[in-house]
Amino acid sequence: MEESKMDDAVYGSELLPKESSGPVALSVNRAKQLISLYTMVQNPNMTHLKISELIVLPPLWIRCDGSDPEHTYWLGAEPLKAGNKITGINFYMVTCDGPTADKTHFANLEELKMAHKKKHHSSIVMTKGFAQYELIRAAAIEDTIVESESNISVDITWNTVDKVLETPPLISAATLNIALESGDPRSPVYQLYRELQFLLALAEGLKTGVTEWPEPLESESAVELVREFLTDLKRKLDGYCISGNNNETEKIKCDTAAVDSSIKSIFSERGDLDFAEQLWCKMRSVSSYQELIECFALIIKSLEHGEIQPWIHQGSSSLLSKLIQQSYHGKIEVISLSGITPIQMLLEIGLDKMKKDYVSFFIGQELATLTYLDYFISTSVDLQEQVHRVQKLHHMLEIMVSCTVLLQFKHENLFPLTQICMKYYKENPLNEKHVFQLPIRPALVKKFYQNDHPEIWKVDISSVHGQKEAKTTWQVSTNPPVEHMTSNNTGLFSDSTVNGSSEERMYFITMAQCSQVHFT
Repeated sequence: MEESKMDDAVYGSELLPKESSGPVALSVNRAKQLISLYTMVQNPNMTHLKISELIVLPPLWIRCDGSDPEHTYWLGAEPLKAGNKITGINFYMVTCDGPTADKTHFANLEELKMAHKKKHHSSIVMTKGFAQYELIRAAAIEDTIVESESNISVDITWNTVDKVLETPPLISAATLNIALESGDPRSPVYQLYRELQFLLALAEGLKTGVTEWPEPLESESAVELVREFLTDLKRKLDGYCISGNNNETEKIKCDTAAVDSSIKSIFSERGDLDFAEQLWCKMRSVSSYQELIECFALIIKSLEHGEIQPWIHQGSSSLLSKLIQQSYHGKIEVISLSGITPIQMLLEIGLDKMKKDYVSFFIGQELATLTYLDYFISTSVDLQEQVHRVQKLHHMLEIMVSCTVLLQFKHENLFPLTQICMKYYKENPLNEKHVFQLPIRPALVKKFYQNDHPEIWKVDISSVHGQKEAKTTWQVSTNPPVEHMTSNNTGLFSDSTVNGSSEERMYFITMAQCSQVHFT
C-alpha cells in the first residue's frame, strides 16, 4: 500500500489519544485498510510478501466513527479455518442510525430475507426473534419519579418471525432480569429498610469508633420509650395488669407492622417478640451516645433490683440476653457502659431481632428451610460479617416483595427465584447491581408488555453453508447500541416524530451483516 507522507501524518493524528476520550474510533477508509492488511498477512496466496510461516491471528474488531453514508460503527474480521489451515476470512459490518420514531425508516422483513439470500447465495433462511421489555416501568405503583438503579425486564426469544416488531408468541422462551436497589420509599418494606440502616450505622460505629446517628424512627425520645416500657413491665409483674388485656400487651410490637396493605398477606409483624426485640423497637430512636447509655442504665437497674423478669428467646448469645438470664438467679455481673460496649449491646439485639424477621418471612412463605438459611443467620462469624449477611437477606426480601406486588408472582415463581438469589449470595458479596435471571413463561408477564413498546427488538436471519453459518441482524433499541456513538453522530432522524406525536418511542436502528472471502 502506497501512501503519501501527508496521509501518514493524518493517520498518525487519528491514532493519537484525545483528551478525555475513550478508545479512538477511526474513519471507515482507515479501518478497511487495516482489515486488508489483516487479511493479506494470513492469505497463503500472498507469496510475494515472503512470510515464512503463516500465523492465525485473533479476531480483529475496529471502532469506526460513523462518518460514512452508512453510519458504520464497527468493522470486524475473523479467520475461517479447516483444522489448522486458514481457508478464508469472515468480515463483519455494524451500521447504526437514529434515533427516530418514523417507522417508514424501519426495514421490511421480506426485503431483509431476500437481500440475505442474494448476498449469501442461499435458497433457505431461518429467522429468530428477540425482544426485551421493561416491566418495572410498565408496572409502576405510581407516577412518582424515584432515582434508582432498579430494573425488572424480560428477554423473550422465539423462532420464525413473521414481521418486524411483532409481539412475541406465547410459546417463546423468556427470562426475567431483576436488578433491584433497596430503599425505594414506595416499597411496602421501606420501614424495615430504615431499621436496617440504623443497624448498619451501629455496625459502622463499632468498626470506626464514630457513630453517625440516623434520623430517629420514632418521634418520642428513646429514653422515654424505654422508661414507659419498663414501667409497664413492672406493673404487670406487680399484678396491676388486668388479665387478658391483649390490646395493651400486643401494642408493643415493632413498627415493621407499618407495611402496605397489599403485602400484609405475605409480610407481617411477628407476634412473638421477646423482651430484647421489643427493646430494640424502642431504642431505634436513639439519637446520641449519651441517650444510648441512659437507656441501658435504666434497663440494667431494673434487672439488678428484680423489678422486671423479662422473657427472651432461647439461643441468643447477646450480652443483654446473658444479663437477663443471670437476673433469673438474682445477680448479674457488673457491666461498664463505656467505650463501644453499649453500641455492641444494641447491635447484638438488633441483629437477633432482624434475623428472626427475615427467617419468619422466608420460612412462613415456604421459600426456604431453616437449614438453607443457616448461612445467613450463623453466629459463628464476627458481628460485621453477620450484618453483611443480614443485608443480603434484606435485598432478597425486597426482590420477593417487588415481584409479588408489581408482577403478582405466586409461590411457584417466588420459590425458584429465592433459590437462585440464595445460591448467588452464599458465594458472593452483597451486590444490588447484580442481575438475577429467572426462566419464566411469557404468559406470566404478558399483560405488562403486550400493549407496550419493546426496549430492544431484533431479528436474526441466518443460512447454513456447510459447517459455517451466515447471519444478518436487524435491530431497534431505545439506547445507542454502541458506546462510542456520540450525540453529533446520531443520524439524520434524531428530531423526527410521527404525525408530530411525542408519544412514539424513539429507536436507534442497527444492522449487522457478514460476508466471507475464501482463499482457495
